[in-house]
Amino acid sequence: MPIVLREEPTVLLTERTWQLTTHAGQIAFPGGKVESEDADAVAAALRETREEIGLESRWIDVVGVLPDYLTGSAFVVTPVVGLVSLGFELKLNSEEVADTFEVPLAYLMNPAHHLRQCLDWQGTRREWLAMPYQDQASTRYIWGVTAALLRNFYRLMAA
Repeated sequence: MPIVLREEPTVLLTERTWQLTTHAGQIAFPGGKVESEDADAVAAALRETREEIGLESRWIDVVGVLPDYLTGSAFVVTPVVGLVSLGFELKLNSEEVADTFEVPLAYLMNPAHHLRQCLDWQGTRREWLAMPYQDQASTRYIWGVTAALLRNFYRLMAA
């Protein structure tokens, strides 16, 4: 969960490419699976961030990890929160990341933007959290696990 230390802090998010076999086109944090060479979830998050968007760890001050989050598909996600200093440059891995964008942290921490949405699909009611955000390019539909992690971050910050 990279928080960019601008005058108004922002959260840096990625849009995954449409060619990926899982979660194609979705909005996500940089990150991924812990590999055998990673010491822990923090090392994996820093490595994946570098690999996906070219953001080097020297620009990131890791301030902690949030509680693990179990997804509906049984993945365990360990959110790593990092403060990103200004001056960084991104170099996107075009096989994984179609775009990056930033959303003001204040927008994401406003519960008025935390929308519960639902759909009846194949006889089953599906519910999820969404945080649509309109930027200069388009409406960015932040939902699912990414929105849930942001909501958990909001809850921790509001406590």
